[in-house]
Amino acid sequence: MERPSRHPLPHAPGQFNPWDPTGQSAPADPSATAGTTAPAGDSAAPAGTSPTRRSLLRGGLALGAAATGALAGDLWAGSGTAAAATVDYPSAVWAPASTSNYTVSNRPSTYPVNLVVIHVTQETFSDTIRLFQDPNHAAAAHYVVRSSDGAIDQCVREKDIAWHAGNWGYNTRSIGIEHEGWVDQPSYFTTAMYHASAALTAAICDKYGIPKDRNHIIGHVQVPGTTHTDPGPNWDWVRYIRLVNGV
Repeated sequence: MERPSRHPLPHAPGQFNPWDPTGQSAPADPSATAGTTAPAGDSAAPAGTSPTRRSLLRGGLALGAAATGALAGDLWAGSGTAAAATVDYPSAVWAPASTSNYTVSNRPSTYPVNLVVIHVTQETFSDTIRLFQDPNHAAAAHYVVRSSDGAIDQCVREKDIAWHAGNWGYNTRSIGIEHEGWVDQPSYFTTAMYHASAALTAAICDKYGIPKDRNHIIGHVQVPGTTHTDPGPNWDWVRYIRLVNGV
């Protein structure tokens, strides 16, 4: 999810085509430089002139009409009701995102699921859930993990396409997991969070046959075309992958 840090990290310039998983260039989105305003109580700094979270994570909704037609009604483009509120992961609590913040689908029938994308929220846990439930936010992840105790909320069904990666091709084939905290504050990355998140990722990998390695469990920073840096240098990937593999 990554909003600007209290000490913003460098961001790569340039535009991208969120419908193209290769990250090829596309015409600039006028909304990409509009900036964002942190909500009341948000301790993250206001955004600068880099592309907004909304435009990056949305991953191509501007082309939604064309996609909807091409997929012959399988995808959903911004109205209607959410799917049944049954969690996909037994330990999770259902905290549904607004149906304006993801695309209804029927994965893995419509798209294979072969990636897990790790995010850091740059928000508190409760503010993250609130943002995902805001129909104007235009972004959401499948899961959010709390720092203090590893509690997990599910916001989008796994069958549906969450707008979390900022690249449509990656959105269609991934599960997005947000982690409460800030990339420059490692104290948020608690043992409880690591263990709970790793168990969730392991279950997702087992369900979809995803290899439990760094080629298939990636950070948001690794998604082509995005300017995000999360989960950042303080995320312990060695520890995390070992936990995912039960080591």
